[in-house]
Amino acid sequence: MEIYEYMRYQDFSRQMKNFQVFSVADIRKVDSNFYPARLTEWQKMGYIKKLRRGYYMFSDTKLDEQILYLIANKLYSPSYVSFESALSYYRLIPEGVYAVTSACSKKSARFKTQIAEFSYYRIRPELMFGYGLQEIDGKNFKIADMEKAVLDYLYLHPNVIREVDFYEWRFNDTEFLRNVDLEKFYRYAETFNSRRLLAGAKSLIAHTKNSK
Repeated sequence: MEIYEYMRYQDFSRQMKNFQVFSVADIRKVDSNFYPARLTEWQKMGYIKKLRRGYYMFSDTKLDEQILYLIANKLYSPSYVSFESALSYYRLIPEGVYAVTSACSKKSARFKTQIAEFSYYRIRPELMFGYGLQEIDGKNFKIADMEKAVLDYLYLHPNVIREVDFYEWRFNDTEFLRNVDLEKFYRYAETFNSRRLLAGAKSLIAHTKNSK
């Protein structure tokens, strides 16, 4: 029985080899006759891991930060990587982010999985902009532009507005000033239509320039 299941799994893994994470719906597109009970059996055998209800990955997938970003995009959509994860990606805050953080237009959600914790924070649907695609192994993951990642963080943390807050944030002023597009930054900030956030954005720029 185990050899038979392994042979079935081998066929399945060849069909789904391009998926870092796959859903039952993804499987059905490849094999409309797929029997979902196989997934439970293959979990027990250690071939695949369940990430959340209806979503799985191969156990031998080699994980790194960018693969986790690909998985985050797929696990709960529409979403894009932002907040602390994007800030760490752009080297604006120290590494060591506990969870993969993303912005989404649905209700906020959190998934604690065997490989990482994935946190999604709701922003207004009209604020789902300012992200691009980064390629890894022929696939693209969605991540906030550097400017948008900073503004998303200020949106989520309304108390971060004073200079002392930026010191506690351990914000990398040098890296930010080297790469920021100030015209884009202010244009994005105004789109939030929030006086508080715009004040925080201006305060951050003043802080980074004064710290040089």
